[in-house]
Amino acid sequence: MNSRVPVRIEWGENDGPNRSLLAHTRIVNPYGCLVVLPHDFSLDQPVILTNLATEQTNPAVIVWKGNQRPEGWEFGIELASPEMDFWGLEL
Repeated sequence: MNSRVPVRIEWGENDGPNRSLLAHTRIVNPYGCLVVLPHDFSLDQPVILTNLATEQTNPAVIVWKGNQRPEGWEFGIELASPEMDFWGLEL
């Protein structure tokens, strides 16, 4: 479902402090989302995804890397243990 949901992506790098960035989804489904991010992630990179509209947080993993766009890379993110109402939408 095409949907623009504000999210925060958090991840750790090289035993340093966690980093985060804000983005908006392009597509959501009960098990994950498609986002465009200015940071280049590798496949299987674990992240923590927070839906800023519902304030729900879920562990997730980068499962797909698409094309590079002017605003960043397309990424598919799969939620590890999603609640069916994670997006706050009827999917």
